[in-house]
Amino acid sequence: MKVASNLVKDIRKYYCDQLCSIYDKDEANAMILILFEHYFNIDRVKMALEPDIRLSESEMLKIHFAVKDLLKNKPIQYIIGETEFCELKFKVNESVLIPRPETSEMVYKIVNKTTGQQDNEFYSSRNAESRLSILDIGTGSGCIAISLAKLFPEAQVYALDISEDALKVARENSINNKVNITFIQDDILSLNNYIENKFDIIVSNPPYVRELEKAEMRDNVLKWEPDKALFVSNEDPLIFYRKILEFAKSHLKEDGEIWFEINEYLGKEMTELCKECGFSNVKIHKDFRGKERIMNLKI
Repeated sequence: MKVASNLVKDIRKYYCDQLCSIYDKDEANAMILILFEHYFNIDRVKMALEPDIRLSESEMLKIHFAVKDLLKNKPIQYIIGETEFCELKFKVNESVLIPRPETSEMVYKIVNKTTGQQDNEFYSSRNAESRLSILDIGTGSGCIAISLAKLFPEAQVYALDISEDALKVARENSINNKVNITFIQDDILSLNNYIENKFDIIVSNPPYVRELEKAEMRDNVLKWEPDKALFVSNEDPLIFYRKILEFAKSHLKEDGEIWFEINEYLGKEMTELCKECGFSNVKIHKDFRGKERIMNLKI
């Protein structure tokens, strides 16, 4: 079966029907709309008002190959090469994780707590000026570091990652979003670079998904997103947190704070680890789904 015509309304229906073989109808329709807006600047409103817009053969091929990738469970963010995080645009590819809403929620909480705002007052904190020193460990696409740099324009922001390919993406994102970040290529598990700075905020969304949890995950994550940024062994799932806490003992300012995104199943173990490492003031926040996902602590 081929597309009935080159009318947008027919193309939309044809490829939505194809996607419904592995996605539910609402998700399939949403992805098709994202593709039309990204490639042709045709949004939902324009599509409704002008259903008889025609696409050229080359334009139709763009949709065809994008849908072909979607049917292989490739995330749409990788297909269009970008995503949104904290109201900013970020380039993404298979070298970096796709930023999640839970992670943006952590950024909001850092800003709110640092500026003394309540959650519902977040937007009024945008003009807050601070000479904070911030380190993002395992920066990936740079989404956390760049968002904090945007929201704290006077802050000194550093971002560390082991992956040269990830840092290439993060650097491009910092340029596109017009912020200055100091990038460090290193492995937090065995630091080679001597870092002299002390930080007001150390933040990290490190690998925390245990191998045993793979069965719960969808193919679009398992087949496409970088394993090293996601998974840890069942035997030592808190290895990254332990190393970061050890690092923080000598690199966190006296009144500084650490913020982590954590495994929802390991909140108790994380609390115990933090206390063992000398951080007694530990708090776990639930995310918007009600899961224990965000932790902040100080000595």
